[in-house]
Amino acid sequence: MTTRSAAAARRRGVVAGVLGLAVLGTATVVGWDALRGSSVLPGSAQCTAVVDGHEVGLDAEQAENAALITAISVRRGMPARAASIALATAYQESDLYNVEFGDRDSLGLFQQRPSQGWGTEEQVLDPVYSTNAFYDALVDVDGYEGLEITVAAQEVQRSGFPNAYSDHELDARALASALTGNSRASFTCETDDDAEPASSQLTGVGLTPRAETVRQELVAVFGEDLALGGYAPEGVSTGHMEGSAHYSGRAVDVFVRPISEDNKTRGWAIAHYLVAQADRLDVDTVIFDGRIWTTRRSDEGWRDYDVDTSDVDGATAAILEHRDHVHVDVAE
Repeated sequence: MTTRSAAAARRRGVVAGVLGLAVLGTATVVGWDALRGSSVLPGSAQCTAVVDGHEVGLDAEQAENAALITAISVRRGMPARAASIALATAYQESDLYNVEFGDRDSLGLFQQRPSQGWGTEEQVLDPVYSTNAFYDALVDVDGYEGLEITVAAQEVQRSGFPNAYSDHELDARALASALTGNSRASFTCETDDDAEPASSQLTGVGLTPRAETVRQELVAVFGEDLALGGYAPEGVSTGHMEGSAHYSGRAVDVFVRPISEDNKTRGWAIAHYLVAQADRLDVDTVIFDGRIWTTRRSDEGWRDYDVDTSDVDGATAAILEHRDHVHVDVAE
């Protein structure tokens, strides 16, 4: 098994164990089983966020967890400040790794203690459960949006080192800005173009198993209200450019219509999430808002997406330039 595929395989349980919708307090939660004791192979992927000149570097596992923590805040309709607080906390508590050890009975991304009422060991080792538990506690902190990050984090965590969260504030704010989509085309990952061959047989919805995994994860993370398209049970044969991955069932479109600043922000949150998970999900291409990221040229980050729109009207040009939808396709 290749380096990339070996690293990704150890983390496939993140989506394979999707449990469906549940209710945690007042929040709608999607949970999945966490991979226990997983570790990323050094150098299997490197991800970077650059916001206002501040650069943050992550390995693949850290990027996956940071993107998930942020995506849950987006799904819950929370401000970017909430993601900044959660990311600073996870940085301090676990360095953005879902660890199964800690002080006394502390576990997981946020080092939550089952003995202190955070949930069972299995629950706090589930990144979705633990992140939602953190946000549930955060929203109970009056005026958390206006508090210093270290103060808000301490209100939730009750740490013995209350000032330590401030050490991660700049990195957390940059990551939150990028991964919530407020800073566009600002998060990218370098990954190898060496995915293992996969089945091309279409599932019942008209996608390859690999593409169907991506579709299911998008719905699980961002919500069932996502407007998805570009596939059909019988497959699609028209409506896309020649050679499109849609024709082989390897592509999904996520519509963020109408075109607006808010929808662009949401679209970039989805696009950045897909790039953060690209190593694990064998994502090949992400296109949005006139920009493109590809695995084979991932060292170049987001590039201009060049498409000829000289002979079409403005509405058609917007579609061709992917201004109103995020396109994602997977390796063959």
